[in-house]
Amino acid sequence: MTYRPELIGGHLALDLVNTVAWRLDPGRTVDRFAELSNVECWLLAAGVITDGAVVTRRLCDDLVAARDIAYDVLASLANGQLPDPAPIDALQGLIVEVVRSASVEVSPFEWRADDPGGAVRLAVWRLFEDEDLSRLRQCGDDGCGWLFLDRSKNGSRRWCSSADCGNRARARRHYERTRDGSRP
Repeated sequence: MTYRPELIGGHLALDLVNTVAWRLDPGRTVDRFAELSNVECWLLAAGVITDGAVVTRRLCDDLVAARDIAYDVLASLANGQLPDPAPIDALQGLIVEVVRSASVEVSPFEWRADDPGGAVRLAVWRLFEDEDLSRLRQCGDDGCGWLFLDRSKNGSRRWCSSADCGNRARARRHYERTRDGSRP
């Protein structure tokens, strides 16, 4: 089956951490970056590279490291907890390294990286710098673990995808209500 990236986190850095499916269910966890072709597919879909770019194992390893560091910090924040010091230190190292090697473009004025891995790490930095992290949420499905920015007016988004985890939850509730033959 061909991997089709789901870019539903509301930010490139969140779409990066969401490349692990069923993160909270060890029996179903799938690392989409286990195959280089999936990494290339994700980078293309996310607009980080153009067709024909070379994706290497080193780039993949860099992205996985950035993904795991970002997830450790972001999942804690999404659940209303302060992250442990070690992931924060790792995140700081990741950001300092990429900013040190980035250049500044004048028009439009922004930080730029010379490589796709740097561009994604800069996106992680931008998430922390530019976004309202009080809107950061973790999917309400017990096994999913995907993160997203809740941009709804009333801050009530519960699912990474209403069509995926949301539908499963609604179907589960319907089944529980009707399994004994009773009607709602």
